[in-house]
Amino acid sequence: MTGVTGTSTCPCGLGESYDDCCGKYHRGAEPPSAELLMRARYSAYVVGDRRFLLRTWHEKTKPRALTLESDQNWQGLTILAREGGGLFDTEGIVEFQARYLSDGRSGRMHDRSRFLKVAGAWRYVDEVD
Repeated sequence: MTGVTGTSTCPCGLGESYDDCCGKYHRGAEPPSAELLMRARYSAYVVGDRRFLLRTWHEKTKPRALTLESDQNWQGLTILAREGGGLFDTEGIVEFQARYLSDGRSGRMHDRSRFLKVAGAWRYVDEVD
């Protein structure tokens, strides 16, 4: 883990401790909404949890392997919009912006991600326009 401990503030931005927030999802609990899965996936990038990222990727779009950029330092996540993705939905879209530093230069990743609920669990599918 990159400086994040169980009592650290969770990187996802909700203000809770990592253990009480995204850490529980990284340990196996299922996020109850598409937005919480998006936040947990962002936190997984921060802490380098490839296993969680692959586990929560939809089977039809999941890569065989995942390489995380070792020089990318994630700086923050902002949720810009959400469509569906709630407790009683089966599909959701989460629009977000993630800030990072790479080789001393700042950058932003802006994305609209699609999620599907499969057998009661949210899964990341792909980026949508």
